[in-house]
Amino acid sequence: MSAIVKMVNIVKRFPGVLANDQINLQIETGEIHALLGENGAGKTTLMNILYGLHSADAGQIYLKGREVKINSPRKAIDQGIGMVHQHFMLIPALTVAENIVLGTRVEREPFLDLPGAAKKIRALSQQYGLDLDPVAKVWHLSVGQQQRVEIVKALYRGADILILDEPTAVLTPQETDELFAVLRRLKDEGHTVIFISHKLNEVMQISDRVTVLRQGRVIKTLNTPETDKTELARLMVGREISFVVDKTPAQTRQAVLEVKGLSARDNRQLEAIKSISLTLKAGEILGLAGVDGNGQSELIESITGLRKASSGQVFLQGKPITNQPPRFLFEMGLGFIPEDRNRQGLVRDMPITENLVLQRFYRPPFARFGFLNYRAIREYAAELIKKYDIRTPSPMVPARNLSGGNQQKVVLAREMDRQPSLLIAMHPTRGLDVGAAEYVHKRIVEERDRGCAILLVSTELEEILALSDRIAVLYEGQIMGLLDRNQASIEDLGLMMAGSKRLETGS
Repeated sequence: MSAIVKMVNIVKRFPGVLANDQINLQIETGEIHALLGENGAGKTTLMNILYGLHSADAGQIYLKGREVKINSPRKAIDQGIGMVHQHFMLIPALTVAENIVLGTRVEREPFLDLPGAAKKIRALSQQYGLDLDPVAKVWHLSVGQQQRVEIVKALYRGADILILDEPTAVLTPQETDELFAVLRRLKDEGHTVIFISHKLNEVMQISDRVTVLRQGRVIKTLNTPETDKTELARLMVGREISFVVDKTPAQTRQAVLEVKGLSARDNRQLEAIKSISLTLKAGEILGLAGVDGNGQSELIESITGLRKASSGQVFLQGKPITNQPPRFLFEMGLGFIPEDRNRQGLVRDMPITENLVLQRFYRPPFARFGFLNYRAIREYAAELIKKYDIRTPSPMVPARNLSGGNQQKVVLAREMDRQPSLLIAMHPTRGLDVGAAEYVHKRIVEERDRGCAILLVSTELEEILALSDRIAVLYEGQIMGLLDRNQASIEDLGLMMAGSKRLETGS
């Protein structure tokens, strides 16, 4: 094989951050090459330079042996480079075909040949097994289908180099398998794929070679069959990573959360959860397993006051809290790590200092006589940044400027430092690398050992099995079974998650 992409001594600086430090990277023709690293290691920045979204401060880029200057995405597309971003660049109100042709040059300007484009899109979809309807509105599509639109958009524009930025972060396990089948077909057709990830299992499964980045530098490039998860994790974070969560048996105490016959409707006014009952005690982690979309969000929103329950009751510390507003629940000792830190967990344009006091800004010492005490807020923020190892150039940096792992640490610090009696953690490690996930798991276990009752919601069976003391499985808005961790097998959980098996248990 010959090098199709060569990046030489690439340097990129942002205020207070050296994102890429003398990076050398070589991608071979027709391979799936993984870029692996912690959140903030410089992976996306490097590929944004290749795609023309950023300009390098120093260094050269060679395509097929020829030096090129790529100063815009248009130049990258002209050079046969396509990029599928982690957050899709689609207009929901337009059709698949309209999104794909948007911004392309047409043969007979100003006339747009949408039927001709739709025909070409259908042919591309069939060629790569992508199964897309060109006339469907994007807002009608699942997340996995929207990702296919982005891939077809790149192929439609002639890309033979395809960059995928964290492509599985928002996919179900089934959608991930489908994506990998597409990537293998692209490789077989002669395309080159650059796969940005921090998920070791997926890198081992899909890539031919892997380059590990850490703190803006290339640590090593390896042939994937010649390495393993343990070595890759050590190269990523610079130390040995344990894939086993270290925890002692739970020491349970009194009931903290009681849910009795709870039902609620979704945004379409269809019944999303159906007469759910469960009890959670102090000093234990109850894992709620299930495939996304089976009522997890509606159940948690009903417990936390974000969605009105249609029937049933919720008790916190023995006191009724059904349909009470979130602030009332926070005052009673609820901590909440939401499933989407960007939409629900942080105000992205506000500095870290203010995000850390979002739930207590109106109380002393953070407020006096109706005015914010910024000195107290800054001192408290500095303490939490140190305690929770939040890596930031300044406490005044907007939350949006942090890596995903450090954003999650801000949410964890804010919720855990209040020492809640009940902590609800929804997908606490979604989008995090192995080092950040290890840190989050450790903090959750520490909270349990302090005596906190923890309700853990995750679609990752490995995470559920590693952390939980008891496990409940949710399918189509109902609990299919509730069992002790030491009685749970992956086979039983999988069958219950698919609705094929039910255990008759108490709460």
